[in-house]
Amino acid sequence: MSRITLIFMIFLLTGMIKPAAVYPQQGIRELTLGQAIEIGQKNSPDALNSKQVFRASYWDYRSFRAQYLPSLILDANPFPSYYNNYKFNSSSLESRPEKNITNLVDLSLNQMIGFTGGILSLTSSLSRFDNLYSDSVSSKYTQYTSNPINISYTQPLFKFNSYRWDRRIRPLQYEVAKKKYLEDLELINVKITDYFFNLLQAQIDKKIALTNQSNYDTLFRIAKGRYQLGKIAENELLMLELNLLKAQASVETADLELDNAQFYFKSFLRIKDTIPIELKPPKEITYFIVNPVTAIKEAENNSSASMDFTRQRLEAARDVNRAKMDGRFDVDISANVGLGGSTFGALPEAYRNLSASQQVSVGVKVPILDWGVARGRIKMAESQQEIVLNNIEQAIIDYDRNIYLQVMRFNMQRNQIRIAAKADTVAKKTYDVTKGRYLIGKITSILELNNAQIETDSYQKAYLSALQTYWKSYFELRKLTLFDFQMNRPLNFNFEDVKP
Repeated sequence: MSRITLIFMIFLLTGMIKPAAVYPQQGIRELTLGQAIEIGQKNSPDALNSKQVFRASYWDYRSFRAQYLPSLILDANPFPSYYNNYKFNSSSLESRPEKNITNLVDLSLNQMIGFTGGILSLTSSLSRFDNLYSDSVSSKYTQYTSNPINISYTQPLFKFNSYRWDRRIRPLQYEVAKKKYLEDLELINVKITDYFFNLLQAQIDKKIALTNQSNYDTLFRIAKGRYQLGKIAENELLMLELNLLKAQASVETADLELDNAQFYFKSFLRIKDTIPIELKPPKEITYFIVNPVTAIKEAENNSSASMDFTRQRLEAARDVNRAKMDGRFDVDISANVGLGGSTFGALPEAYRNLSASQQVSVGVKVPILDWGVARGRIKMAESQQEIVLNNIEQAIIDYDRNIYLQVMRFNMQRNQIRIAAKADTVAKKTYDVTKGRYLIGKITSILELNNAQIETDSYQKAYLSALQTYWKSYFELRKLTLFDFQMNRPLNFNFEDVKP
């Protein structure tokens, strides 16, 4: 056999040991990163929990707003109140029984005035009193008392007004809940990216392990022929056999890691069927540069952290105001205007010949001696406010720095992916050349071939790791700023879709 024929047969064998092309198979679900994110945003446990947390915030805010709407209350005793007592006569020491029945119905419309802290009420009531004393018929009677309309207003002048503060803080809390829900969605994207690339890496590792097993099996069979011809030493043959055994063990390990990665991926996305999944790595990436100053500005406008800092400032100021107002000089003013009537006759008579009534009362509360308790509460609240303001100032510095680093980390990913892709291509070509030279006898050291194989596997994993880092950085930057820099617009969501 001529040398040219031998070289041709060796290259033919080399072509035969290349991994087979992957064709779409029956019963295999193919998923891209975008499809996985779409599934996870709907089905993952984190998405479902975030939705319920937002709904709780929605109902809390709705209950707060309902406090400022008029409330209509019916107060009545459907069962008559029976009273039985014995009253002693001091002159004769004789007891006289007292028996009566009372019925009452009261309908009131109340409106809270949040700005002033007062309460405005419109009331209509009717009561019936039956005296059942039985010693004489003349002592029995029935009395109806009516108040068709009664308007009252109560206004504290120097009392802490929690409603005025709540009108500023509670809407802000609801807006923070909206922003946190958006941030939770981006955090879910980060988690899905990790699960996606972990599974993708496991699938690539499985293909690498199968390819290496096939390659080393062929190399070992060729080496045995060379050994029989005396062209290689026994230690080289034994090393190739050892590499083949390691490759076979790697296939078993890759199978286990693939099953484990697929379990976690399907568990997080709540995919309950047993159809195998084949992931497709992202191919097209739109690179863009983010300005750190712009990112920090967008975070100040959009993020929940910025709004939460404002909320903390307001709550600290509220606590100081409460300490200054509670337990101090206080004045309550109450005014009441109404119509009323009473009769011992039939019920309609209670609504005739009504008389008007007016009442104004002023209550004053002045602490004379409290041994400095109120002053101590004020100083404690002011100190706590100063602590909150200092913590917020430092948190803003750290938050801006974190955004700056995240932007820098994202901007450098384009070059990192380019380098990783180039290194992967070079490593594959280097291995192919080294393997070809080994097969035709140009190099005799198996170590050089092993090193080329190790570098090929390493750079392929490094490229996938660079892709994973890019997409994680992308979603983490969106989470911090709630801004889509690719589309140049704030992240938005139709919250009507998650409301109960």
